[in-house]
Amino acid sequence: MPTPTRRTFLQSASLASLATAAAPYWFAPSSMAAPFRSPNDRPVLGCIGTGDRWNAVGPQAMNFSDCAAVCDVDRNHVEKGRETALKKQSKPGAERTVEMFEDYRKLLDRKDIDVVTIVTPDHWHSKIAIEALRAGKDVYCEKPLTLTIDEGKQIRKVLEETKRVFQVGTQQRSEMALRFLHAVAMVREGRIGELKTVTCAIGGAPSSGEIPVAEIPKELNWDMWLGQAPLTDYRFKATNGRYGNSRCHYEFRWWYEYSGGKMTDWGAHHVDIAAWAFNLENTGPVKVEPVSAVHPVAFKDGMPTDPSQYNTATQFHVTATFKNGAVLHIRDSANDLGFDNGLLLEGTTGRIFVNRGKLTGDAVDALKTNPLKEETLKTLYKGKTPGNHMQNFFECIGDRTQPISDVHSHHRAMTVCHLANIAIRLDRTIQWDPDTEQIVNDPQAATWQAREQRKGYEIQV
Repeated sequence: MPTPTRRTFLQSASLASLATAAAPYWFAPSSMAAPFRSPNDRPVLGCIGTGDRWNAVGPQAMNFSDCAAVCDVDRNHVEKGRETALKKQSKPGAERTVEMFEDYRKLLDRKDIDVVTIVTPDHWHSKIAIEALRAGKDVYCEKPLTLTIDEGKQIRKVLEETKRVFQVGTQQRSEMALRFLHAVAMVREGRIGELKTVTCAIGGAPSSGEIPVAEIPKELNWDMWLGQAPLTDYRFKATNGRYGNSRCHYEFRWWYEYSGGKMTDWGAHHVDIAAWAFNLENTGPVKVEPVSAVHPVAFKDGMPTDPSQYNTATQFHVTATFKNGAVLHIRDSANDLGFDNGLLLEGTTGRIFVNRGKLTGDAVDALKTNPLKEETLKTLYKGKTPGNHMQNFFECIGDRTQPISDVHSHHRAMTVCHLANIAIRLDRTIQWDPDTEQIVNDPQAATWQAREQRKGYEIQV
């Protein structure tokens, strides 16, 4: 299809409202009514990590549970978290206490806590989640769930053993006016023929220039913040931005030591939707090929050589090919196709574009006279009413089922993202066996499925 046709298609008016109106009557965003009718039924909540992102997670969890404790390695964060929890839960004549911790293990030791939210930097997710499962807690963990492929296997193993309920914070499956869910439903009903290609544009990481070594803030436990990552200097440079440039809060995502750049940030959302649409949530690609990539620092054997500045990819294009011939493109931008964030789903008879503000295509127009089937939507959302990601989690706690963003499907989607990062860091094609979940024919690349963990912070399974 020529580029002008693509641009005309992508620039057409948003039809999200049409898609919602054309859905079956029951398929409306659910209300905030708690699934636990009696106050005595409400679970007790512990919040691990109370930084910026927690402000969108913790208060939502408190719509369905009672927060008893908050935890963060930054004293400013934990104090603000406690203040937020007290304010959220304040009721005339009902005194509440919220305990503060620096060490998450002390929060997990509390037998009265039923549920935890984990909203920490990415390199802490797996260790805390595994220990929370072992402690008998149900878990809501922000994305991306893992730092490595092997961490996903470890969480999956422990979840199967403990039978807890685990929701991953990939909210696109539930919210954003249900656009992504509608797009996947149209694919499943064959409304664009057989899905052959998905292009995900997820943005590129920023560059920082040199960030000087700085004094560790007195309120921050830097050693514990680093966790499994190598011990290194704290760095900070003030900027006009909200957080400045640093190796720490929020900016951690631009360092491979703690995260995976945009590949595991927005990639955790869009690649997840692509796998859902392909109906390949329980498998993976057979080949991941780096088309191009730009990093802000020099690399040697896949490792950044400059510790003073952000090191995740600022530009990239990677293709993942599946056994059935389906192809997934992961790009920082698809400006040549007419969009810079979102998914273009191309089938044998049509195409759909979807992002958080738009859902377009002939198949969307056709919903006016041919609505989506109720059974398709119910099946995709595991029989529950969509519209609120956190509510879905607590509904599943009530009936002991796995939520819409489950560990198994998220691990498979994140495997694609991790393989893509391995490919661009080593600058070569990676062969993957989706059945054994192993990199094949490349012993060096295979070692990258895990990474060495600093003594005292190892993940125990």
